[in-house]
Amino acid sequence: MSIIFFGKITMRKMAGAVLAALACVQAAHADGLDPTEQRIVAEVRAHAPQTLDLLRQSVLINSGTMNTRGVRDVGQLFRKQFDELGFSTRWIDLPPGMHRAGHLVATRDGNRGKRLLLLGHLDTVFEPGADVPMWKRDGDRVRGQGVSDMKGGDVIVIEALRALQRAGALDGARIAVMFTGDEEEAGNPKSVSRGDMAELARRSDVALSFEGSIIDKDGMATATVGRRATATWELDVKGRQGHSMAVFGANGYGAVYETARILDAFRQQVIEPGLTFNPGVILGGTEVAFDAAASRGTAFGKTNVIANTATVKGDLRYLDYPQRDRAHARMQAIVAQNLPGTSATITFHDSYPPMAVTPGNLKLLDLYSRASQDAGLGPIGAVPAEARGAGDVQFVAPLVDSLDGLGASGNGAHSPNEDLDVGSIERGAVRAALLIYRLTR
Repeated sequence: MSIIFFGKITMRKMAGAVLAALACVQAAHADGLDPTEQRIVAEVRAHAPQTLDLLRQSVLINSGTMNTRGVRDVGQLFRKQFDELGFSTRWIDLPPGMHRAGHLVATRDGNRGKRLLLLGHLDTVFEPGADVPMWKRDGDRVRGQGVSDMKGGDVIVIEALRALQRAGALDGARIAVMFTGDEEEAGNPKSVSRGDMAELARRSDVALSFEGSIIDKDGMATATVGRRATATWELDVKGRQGHSMAVFGANGYGAVYETARILDAFRQQVIEPGLTFNPGVILGGTEVAFDAAASRGTAFGKTNVIANTATVKGDLRYLDYPQRDRAHARMQAIVAQNLPGTSATITFHDSYPPMAVTPGNLKLLDLYSRASQDAGLGPIGAVPAEARGAGDVQFVAPLVDSLDGLGASGNGAHSPNEDLDVGSIERGAVRAALLIYRLTR
């Protein structure tokens, strides 16, 4: 819509005219909702205070990934909500040796529309004792542990389903919900910690994940149609120990110089769009020890002794498997070109599979954007795959059409300043409820 103003007009009048025009646009979009959809939206909006209170209750329970009791307590809070909605609920325990709380699953059988899998997670990065407020309201924003990542997304799932039930639109829908207890640090092996999720995906047509919605620089809400895979790599370098007076000569270059050569060659020769590789930890000297479980290590050496060993632990992120294979080949070729007196090996370990941008994912984005526009909430854009970290949806994306980023909007995730735009809970629940309703028709 174009708005043209003629002659002199005050800022107040201009603002009023713009708001009136926006109201007209929203009303026009709302006319695209059928009577049931209008009731669904009304139910979400009528119960916004209760929705925020449910979020507050969940955030006041610390559920850092390693706080298994806290994760279970949040799961119990949400399990009660699904029980009230007529879902069959169960708790999946993981093997004790994995040191993870487990997962909440809620299912509802039906005979209509697409079979949906809705994903969230119960854990946060904030362990007990974290110097982060549990819940601090400041106007239209809330700071707290996991408010946007992702307890806000969890309550959006629950309140979208509750609005559907109140509007009489939930009967017949085929929906499975899985809230994992270890998304922030998934238990290994992932074939076990995510095995039940993959099985649910095989029995579904669509997966919707409620990680936070990113607001782009133009103020548009977005969703996620692709995420990069995550992997790790380990570089081990050996050198010829000896007196430093002979470095570059008879004793060669040593492990530290060889490590520097390799890393700088990675930086210059392996770069391509969407690919990143980060050396997060490096240790070098004549004695090196690394504790993988604690992600910390020690090194010993002397300035007049050539280092005989070095190790690097790194992160690798890629858009798809061909890109991964190219990176592997280039990195291995660089590692093999050793300086005199040195040798090196590199190993790779895949972690999260890629969520490829597929036609099915893009169709889901279009349906979601249309639902948002019909509700007067504006279109939904797509987040570039390289702008998101790893998420649970990646374990199901290879099996089923998927869309992520349907959760709440906030800033500072994983930091002491993590916060939430309170209004994004209502907007997210409206969008999600309409999308679920249309997919299950």
